[in-house]
Amino acid sequence: MTPKTLHITNGNSLTDYLVELDIAKAANIITWQETLCVGPTVELVSSKEFMKKRVSFFKTFYDINLNTKEITNELLQLDDIADYTEVLLWFEYDLFCHINMVAVISLLEQKGIHLPIYLVCSGRVEGEKGLKGLAQLNPKQLKSHYEDRIKLNIDDIALAKRVWRIYCGKDHNLILPLITRPSSFKYMSNCLKAHIKRFPDTRSGISTLEYNILKLVKENKITSRHHLVGYTLHYQGYYGYGDLQLERVVDLLSIFFTETENTLTLNRKGFLALEHQHNYQKEMNNTIAFGGIKSLDYKFDKEKNKLIKTVFNAN
Repeated sequence: MTPKTLHITNGNSLTDYLVELDIAKAANIITWQETLCVGPTVELVSSKEFMKKRVSFFKTFYDINLNTKEITNELLQLDDIADYTEVLLWFEYDLFCHINMVAVISLLEQKGIHLPIYLVCSGRVEGEKGLKGLAQLNPKQLKSHYEDRIKLNIDDIALAKRVWRIYCGKDHNLILPLITRPSSFKYMSNCLKAHIKRFPDTRSGISTLEYNILKLVKENKITSRHHLVGYTLHYQGYYGYGDLQLERVVDLLSIFFTETENTLTLNRKGFLALEHQHNYQKEMNNTIAFGGIKSLDYKFDKEKNKLIKTVFNAN
């Protein structure tokens, strides 16, 4: 019997690309549009509580009215998959995609879907510099990735579900032992380390990503916040943030900038933060949530390599 594959992609660009290359038919694709690496989440992905939290987050942080009808229609496709024999996930090397991916794997389990699951994951490509997203691959490269898709085993699926459960919970230090766990997820370790370092450093009160953005300002001629977002898109490593997320981060960092009509430079606070001479966590007041906890409530201790409760928010 010829396999019938349900494809789940990481966005519209890839969905259109797969259809264009005749790798998949539009009717057999679910396009995952969420950005679960930022904002609050709960473990039950298709629950009313989950949707309520996501709608509130997008409105509060981005002033965006989430298209719940579109999301619901995509998820409804999972309720009628009797004709399918396998699921193929298309997700990339970064934290943005990996959090979405573990949520999708958990959702399949929550809906009682126990079909074989395969993964196509982009990242390092032979002969290319840097890391590549799936939609950035040329047709030959994308087809090669498709042919080399990996079948996830029971341990892989258990790992994905555990990561999602911890991410939605209150103790993200439970992620630390999973960083070294072997799996078919080539970039999982990098993504989990990147996540833990999203929390403010105990010394400066800024995260690793925020520190790197301040370094970009220090070492380059930056003309505006928009210019800085463009720079950061190319130098953010394993985060995979888009314009929307990076604009928010840059806005939070504005206390470290001196801005004129054509320049954006570090002020004294910016230099002190880079030198770890002062802690700015409270002043930045970053209230964004990562899954089940808020950035403001924890900080990352580099020496102990773990998250600790922020004192000024401790009960």
